[in-house]
Amino acid sequence: MSIRLSSWLRGATLAGALLAAGCAGFNASTLQPGVSTLPQIEAALGKPAMVWKNPDGTSQLAYPFGPSGTQTFMVFVGADGKLQRITGVLNEAQFGLVQAGMTKEQVLRILGPSGALWTQTFPRTNTLAWTWLYCAPGNFQNYFNVMFDVGSGLVRSTGQSPVMLGREGLTPSCTQTVLGA
Repeated sequence: MSIRLSSWLRGATLAGALLAAGCAGFNASTLQPGVSTLPQIEAALGKPAMVWKNPDGTSQLAYPFGPSGTQTFMVFVGADGKLQRITGVLNEAQFGLVQAGMTKEQVLRILGPSGALWTQTFPRTNTLAWTWLYCAPGNFQNYFNVMFDVGSGLVRSTGQSPVMLGREGLTPSCTQTVLGA
């Protein structure tokens, strides 16, 4: 076996293990809108990364999955404490909701937290960049970037770029979890 093929197999094995670890513990199949309670949601999905409590008693919970996960789910819980719906948010439609002039809090409510490793500040341009890895149409990995003005904390611009890996510059493929709730 050549060194190049051996390295590729080790990388593929590691990627598979990380993907499996990122999906471990995610079991929304038992959750039912209008029936499942917050403790049942947390038993199935774990503790959320972020929680927002609304004045009307409803809640929104953010669940980013995987160490380099390509999916984030928002779980909406009614004032009665029961599941309303679960929505995947790392997609073209949600990205289109992020507009120049929005606050960081507004962006977090739309997309959830970006990866800690993908948050950078560029002092020369007074820019803070948040990046999310996601599955683009065609099941290839892309990045979605939101650029904030450091001083005001408001969105300046957004952009997308493919994940380019390897000498050949091939974009890695990905799969998405589909939820029934």
